Amino acid sequence: MEYLIIAAQLILSLSILVVLHEWGHFFPARLFGTRVEKFYLFFDPWFSLFKKKIGDTEYGIGWLPLGGYVKISGMMDESFDKEQLAEEPKPWEFRSKPAWQRLIIMLGGVTVNFILGFLLFGMVLFIWGEKYLPNANVKDGIHVSSFAKEMGLQHGDKIISVAGQPLDNFRTLRAELIFDQARTIQVERNGKKIDIPVTREQTQKLASNKIGAFVVPRVPFKVAKVPEDNVNSGLIKPGDQVTKVIHGKDTTDIRFFDEFQDLTKQYCKRNISEITIHVIRDGQAWVPERPIQLDTCGRIGVFATSDEEFLEYKTQEYTLAQALPAGVKKGWNFLADNVKGFALMFKGDIKASDSLGGFGTIASLFPEKWEWQRFWYITAVLSLILAFMNILPIPLLDGGHVMFLLYEMVVGRPPSDKFLEYSQMVGLVLVFGLLIYANGMDVWRAWSGSGGPVCTC
Repeated sequence: MEYLIIAAQLILSLSILVVLHEWGHFFPARLFGTRVEKFYLFFDPWFSLFKKKIGDTEYGIGWLPLGGYVKISGMMDESFDKEQLAEEPKPWEFRSKPAWQRLIIMLGGVTVNFILGFLLFGMVLFIWGEKYLPNANVKDGIHVSSFAKEMGLQHGDKIISVAGQPLDNFRTLRAELIFDQARTIQVERNGKKIDIPVTREQTQKLASNKIGAFVVPRVPFKVAKVPEDNVNSGLIKPGDQVTKVIHGKDTTDIRFFDEFQDLTKQYCKRNISEITIHVIRDGQAWVPERPIQLDTCGRIGVFATSDEEFLEYKTQEYTLAQALPAGVKKGWNFLADNVKGFALMFKGDIKASDSLGGFGTIASLFPEKWEWQRFWYITAVLSLILAFMNILPIPLLDGGHVMFLLYEMVVGRPPSDKFLEYSQMVGLVLVFGLLIYANGMDVWRAWSGSGGPVCTC
């Protein structure tokens, strides 16, 4: 069921974006008297799932969910309709229109996606506000991943600043390290201030899909959910907070989740498969009647509560008049980070193989439960990504058409039809090559991560 919910969110989000993007081309084309032969959601090679002709336009839904398209008369596009272009231009064709009108038609799709992304960001802020975790509220410091440990961070460190600038929002730490190329993190450890250097190679890894959680707030270990098929079901209940672990003569007090994890990993290395725990249940000390079983990775098979139960988050509220410009600013900052990311990729500071992803990566952004706030936020992100990618000067994409139109407006004549045909073929190879590569990386990551549990013990 969780996978179906994720798939439904992905399909609905992409469908909204594709339809509105193509409408951005369709509306100015019709406004300037240009005939639109087809308007399709998804692609329809060989056959379509649905089609209906209204006026001069055939509206339909294809079977291949890789996007969508409008077929505009008299335009060299992915259809490679050379027969139509061999005839004399008709008044209703794209090629008969002034260059400025053709430019507006080609910019219509990305313009709609930019506006949609900014608007959705603004509306999310207006309806739900912006929830964030002040760094000052992470009072017990951080719980670090194995990668963060390699960098020199430790459990309990309190982040003070990044590259000499105070960290206000705890959740922006990773982004600041990646996009601002920060080379130092200052932490407070045992009452002392320590500067942790950050290397270029570490930034590369942080930007990759290989690194999961980097650092998270340090909180107690409280149980949120116990799967029914868990061997420890009935011994541990949601709401239990683990306070002590006992094995033989060893007794360890537990204040934080990372302490429990580190301890059970050590037990795992010693082939210890069961422990006794003490918990706080309904405000009272409690000891389960039987020992708790550890799996081969030293885990007890339960889900811990989120840090929101222990830490004070804040929500910035917005009026509509405040939310709309704040949404534009948020979207603009997101685009700026994407431009920085591309620049770092070309410089080699970020590896494309670690950072690019296909539909699987996009799907992983959506939660397993339908949350409208999260849905519209991700749709805003995808809208801006779609606009940014489409405006790149690559033949076949909108940016490629814009590039040729600007050339025509400067030189006074368009490129030849033969040149446009070959450039479209090159663009087709590039775009589909990128699609295959990105989705292939998703498959590779899934395959390389399979084959049994990945143990840290």
